[in-house]
Amino acid sequence: MADLSSLADLKAAAPQVQPVHERKVDAQGRAYATGKRKNAIARVWVKPGTGKIVVNGRDVTTYFARPVLRMLINQPFQTARCEGQFDVMCTVNGGGLSGQAGALRHGISRALTFFDPAMRPSLKAGGFLTRDPRVVERKKYGKHKARRSTQFSKR
Repeated sequence: MADLSSLADLKAAAPQVQPVHERKVDAQGRAYATGKRKNAIARVWVKPGTGKIVVNGRDVTTYFARPVLRMLINQPFQTARCEGQFDVMCTVNGGGLSGQAGALRHGISRALTFFDPAMRPSLKAGGFLTRDPRVVERKKYGKHKARRSTQFSKR
């Protein structure tokens, strides 16, 4: 190595490694993933089917009664253009209904990428693969809540 121009030759010779996303499916043909949101955790299994979604042994329409939550859950399928092609079986615990729906959306998105890595770019662009890091702030001593102070009185 006599001068810096030889460094450019070394960089050109180094192969560019792209991350390879492989298909991860179990013996029954299901893809498994875990989704999280706030304090809710969803364990999700996705397999080819008719679009049936079962949450904790109940149908999705009875578990998530609000249409907004069901719309949130179906967003990954709409983005990947595969509505009604996959059956979802999941167990959800922790948090409230909104957090559980967000965890389920995250889990479905991850399971779809494990089932078919070709769906990953569209789900990634939609922001469904990013775990939302916002959680409840802890209570501090000397405060009523996380930030709420005692009432101030001048006299």
